[in-house]
Amino acid sequence: MDQGRTSASPFRHFDELQPWNDRQHLLECIAVTTEAPDVMTFVFKSDRDGWFRYLPGQFVTLEIPVTADDPVMRTYTLSSTPSRPFSIAVTVKAQATSIGTRWMFENLRPGMTLKAFGPLGDFSFVRYPGEKYLFVSAGSGITPMMSMTRWFSDCAPQTDVAFISCARRPDDLLFRRELETLSPGMPNLSLGFVVEGHEPRHGWHGLRGRIDAAKVALLAPDFLSRTVFCCGPEPFMRGVREMLQASGFDMARYHEESFQPAAAPNVDELAVRAGAGEGAGETDGDQPVVAPIVTFTMAGKEAKCVPGQTVLQTARAAGVRIGAACEGGLCGTCRVMKISGEVEMNHNGGILDEEVEEGYILACCSRPLTDVQIEA
Repeated sequence: MDQGRTSASPFRHFDELQPWNDRQHLLECIAVTTEAPDVMTFVFKSDRDGWFRYLPGQFVTLEIPVTADDPVMRTYTLSSTPSRPFSIAVTVKAQATSIGTRWMFENLRPGMTLKAFGPLGDFSFVRYPGEKYLFVSAGSGITPMMSMTRWFSDCAPQTDVAFISCARRPDDLLFRRELETLSPGMPNLSLGFVVEGHEPRHGWHGLRGRIDAAKVALLAPDFLSRTVFCCGPEPFMRGVREMLQASGFDMARYHEESFQPAAAPNVDELAVRAGAGEGAGETDGDQPVVAPIVTFTMAGKEAKCVPGQTVLQTARAAGVRIGAACEGGLCGTCRVMKISGEVEMNHNGGILDEEVEEGYILACCSRPLTDVQIEA
């Protein structure tokens, strides 16, 4: 044995490790890969020598130390597969206005650590199983589809998947080579690539233009009988939804990854629901709406909540910091303990039923109906 060598990561059997399923984690970056212009993949391992337990297609929220005093929270879908549980990966695209993602591009290197929250999310074939699938993605919206396809390749290679990937140019088609490599081992995987434009250097001979019913019918003739997962920019997803609806598709089998805020009840509705509280009485157009008091016990502060505002908005107005990322009830970052009082919470799946039973709420989408006490 070579006594001069040491291992930075000693080998341990799978059954000697604990699953990564807490609510907050510390991740160590172990690899960084450039995928396309302004797109990079960051691979992480657990700081606890554990394995990663999540569903294909779920996401995590990273706390990014853009500044020492005020980190930002950003939510990213995992592009990795839980069938390879010793590391996870996020594949992210930096926009011109990106703050957290740009910091990662410029600063995050192997050996550095980040705090993470999650995993969460229902955008997975595990939640919405089907006999056969159609994946439709645009740009970096491909990441949850890659997570699911990688899992199928490892664990269920006979799964019937029609995979349509769209991008502006051939250079922007993420994971094209990997998908083409996976295809021979997945006999029921069909691939379709669509680009809006190209240059002679690309040597492109595939479909061009934007996704439409004709292209979908060409690439997946039986799309009406498939379970559809769609992810990409909102205008792209809206176009896919409208196309499917116009084609007579059963939209109960359509699922999309969306970070749009949950619908908020209006002020009058909140006032009516709060009417059961002490002294509220009946509410009509001439009666003022009582503003609940929100007490933040750890900060030692209390503030009136303007009707219709969330706990998170009230906290900010009072100078109380509660971490938040999506602010749409999806990522779960703003989960806080409600000690007392009643709230109206409209979330998008960012909190578990058992957490609600324990007393937790999501501050970003919880609107006080009565005076409440929050552990923050």
